[in-house]
Amino acid sequence: MAAPDPRSDSGLATRVGARLDARLMREAEPPIVLGLSGGGDSLALLEIAADWARAHGRRLLAVTVDHGLNPDSPDWSRFCAEACARPGVDWIERRWQGDKPASGLTAAARIARHRLLAEAARAAGARVILLAHTADDIAEADWMRARPVEDGGSTLGRLRDWSPSPVWPEGRGLMLFRPLLGERRGDLRDFLKARGRDWIEDPANADARFGRSRARLALATGEGAVAGETPRPPAAFGVESLPLPLGEGFQVERAVGSSVLAATLLSASGGSMPPRHDRLDRLITRLRSGENFTATLAGARVEAEGGRVLIGREPGEFRRRPPADVALTPGVAAVWDGRYEITAAEPAWTVTAAAGRLSRLPDADRTVAATVPPWARPALPVLIRDGADGPILAWRKAEVRALAPRRLALFSGAFSGETTQEADLFRTIHGETSPADLFSHKDHHCGPG
Repeated sequence: MAAPDPRSDSGLATRVGARLDARLMREAEPPIVLGLSGGGDSLALLEIAADWARAHGRRLLAVTVDHGLNPDSPDWSRFCAEACARPGVDWIERRWQGDKPASGLTAAARIARHRLLAEAARAAGARVILLAHTADDIAEADWMRARPVEDGGSTLGRLRDWSPSPVWPEGRGLMLFRPLLGERRGDLRDFLKARGRDWIEDPANADARFGRSRARLALATGEGAVAGETPRPPAAFGVESLPLPLGEGFQVERAVGSSVLAATLLSASGGSMPPRHDRLDRLITRLRSGENFTATLAGARVEAEGGRVLIGREPGEFRRRPPADVALTPGVAAVWDGRYEITAAEPAWTVTAAAGRLSRLPDADRTVAATVPPWARPALPVLIRDGADGPILAWRKAEVRALAPRRLALFSGAFSGETTQEADLFRTIHGETSPADLFSHKDHHCGPG
């Protein structure tokens, strides 16, 4: 029998390689992470990405997550390690430790997988995680979204080829890249067969207890699909208005699109759970009606007055569940309240909320705080330490990076269909750091500290 021809891919490798070219840097030091389960989709992506990385001077790091849910998972991990050894790709395994929930296991496993991938990527210095979702995954997700009993779907919209990591704050600054989103599952397996490669078939894919498996079976038998229709990747998101950074929150127009609004609420709150569909729909109805109101949703406060809509951290939620104080280690960035990344140069500082401490700030700090809307001031980060006379704004003695502007910018780029690239993830954007003139007193003695 003739040897498999590695070039027999019907243009698949060329198409996917062009997508990698459009997003990723060449001859760059940071690695690219690839989520590898051992299934046909991720094995095909490994083959193509390994060829691309070798040709363009990039290091590829494959990460396999063992969820501990199948007795064969150790064998699957060994299979993945061997698959990576063949093209010389670095490989690591991460395990989902601890008790597993009795209900909602699929969703919990998905979040755990994203969290472990994000932690591995950040530890390696990567900014992009390659995932092997296909056009069939979009069709299955749409099938489930159309049936609320199966899955309510995300208010952040359909699968996209370029989207922020869904876990927070572990996934901050990380983008998920799905270069196979325009390809069919069957074509990927034909590609692997042509290369003489095997793959793992997860028995859960045929288990009707899981919504994804029911969707796959239904679509295979024609249920819920238009005859002759080929699942396609999502069209570019029609952005009606993009939020603009404004102090400690954002400003949007009343005609803001639902996915952009959901992303704005999530970014402003520092949370990780998007708003529910029904509550988001009610908020959009009120905004479109022209009503003046103040409301809360998903940990964010919405203030609509005339044509202006301000969105920021919800004070009530902040009081009910205040963020934990964080002791800062010099030179080590720490995330506080899901909204700020703070790095202190000196020891013994702790970051906490300004709530209850605003009146004790130095005069210059109170002047700066006055530039922020009153309802947002209690959620400002301040520094305290033993022996100090009172709190100071965190910007005085630490490098403070606001996470919300970049988080929203990454969402916005995904929604609008902009060809944002890996290189963009290493650039500072407007709103991440406060204007220098606000803290011109930073290096001078002004009050305690």
